[in-house]
Amino acid sequence: MSRVLIKGGCIVTMDPRLGELPRGDVLIDNGRIAAVAPVFDTPDGAEVIDAAGMIVMPGLVNGHLHTWQSALRGIAADWTVARYMQAMHRGLATLFRPEDIYIANLMGALNQINGGTTTLVDWCHNNPTPEHTDAAIEGLAESGIRAVFLHGSPKPNPKPGQKHFSEIPMPRAEIERLRKGRFATEGLMTFGLAILGPYYSVWDVTRQDVALANELDLLCSMHVGGGIPMVVDGFERLDTAGLIKGNFNVVHGNDINPETIARITGSGGTFTTTAEIELQMGYGHPLTGRLQALGSPMSIGTDVEPAARGDMFTAMRVTLQHERNRAITETLEQAGSRPDEMPLTCRDALAWTTVNGAKVAKLDNRTGSLSVGKAADVVLLSASDITMFPVRDPIGSIVMQGGVASVDTVLIAGKLVKRNGRLLYPRLEEKMEALRRSGDRILTDFGYLPRKAA
Repeated sequence: MSRVLIKGGCIVTMDPRLGELPRGDVLIDNGRIAAVAPVFDTPDGAEVIDAAGMIVMPGLVNGHLHTWQSALRGIAADWTVARYMQAMHRGLATLFRPEDIYIANLMGALNQINGGTTTLVDWCHNNPTPEHTDAAIEGLAESGIRAVFLHGSPKPNPKPGQKHFSEIPMPRAEIERLRKGRFATEGLMTFGLAILGPYYSVWDVTRQDVALANELDLLCSMHVGGGIPMVVDGFERLDTAGLIKGNFNVVHGNDINPETIARITGSGGTFTTTAEIELQMGYGHPLTGRLQALGSPMSIGTDVEPAARGDMFTAMRVTLQHERNRAITETLEQAGSRPDEMPLTCRDALAWTTVNGAKVAKLDNRTGSLSVGKAADVVLLSASDITMFPVRDPIGSIVMQGGVASVDTVLIAGKLVKRNGRLLYPRLEEKMEALRRSGDRILTDFGYLPRKAA
């Protein structure tokens, strides 16, 4: 792979040893960051990307997205959590064919790249057959994104004679097939489990699924929220059994008691918040401040595109500003005055989507910062764009003024996947039309759209 020199940009590395450079160069060699410095001579044969007027930053990490729902954008904008669970999981999800999962994952991942996300944690819980699973993986791979594919469990209503989904453990044979096949070697995609966990499965299934993840050294993620847990003391029992380790991840968790949160993080577990969806569904305050106080790394995600935009810049702002308001009003109520300093900074917010997001995804040795030796997952924002200009504080500008329209260039493992504001994926319009047709067919079969006359 040829060398690439990103030249003359304002560099935000998110590496404490390197900090920020008001003007500097990033040298990429064989897909990895070879050096970051104020200036380099252009190596022979290197491709030069002129970054003047740009902010050069690490690619963003979307810590939680159900990418398979990409063809259904907008339909859940006014849904409650009860309606979402019934309509999406008991209804719409059952109508997906493997080709629907493929096109949704492909286009959903391309949308993430377009918005400056270079790493996606794909929480895939609509894979009733191996063909669905393979199609989901193929869609991610074709997009060129760095992804963690989390194999989940569908949640349909059981048919007569079938067990409830809460009683069905992860299919070991299928997990081993993937582990020894598609994920036998690690490239841009890695593998993990999206388990039901103590909120959505019986104790034996919870214990068995976590043990399987530990045995195979896989990231083990679970939803917590929106109802009464099936195993009330499930986290305590898992911890007592020594099953909570550094690969253990809880999504949401707004209503977990503080002692249990501390116990999970104390054993190495992590949390992922999706503030915009948690606020819509009435889960309660996101755990942002509590995790910050514990010093626990946290990632954030966009979660459900039928209800919220899959844009990590929006996710940063919503998460940050909600926690600022919560913390400030809490201090006002307790002390009678507002604090002199902000409880959270823009740097904190950017960390959730870069270094900490990578850490929670178990990828911090590969991505999350512009550190020498890491993969060249790099985003260039147009700082001369009217929405950002003039830039006084680059991190403040990224978090508070940045957005999809600002994303000029994206590299993943040193490969250009977006340039001059345009995705480089071929046949984009053709694939967009395929996504529309897929969604139309699913929504028609569901009864959401009227059937066309023959």
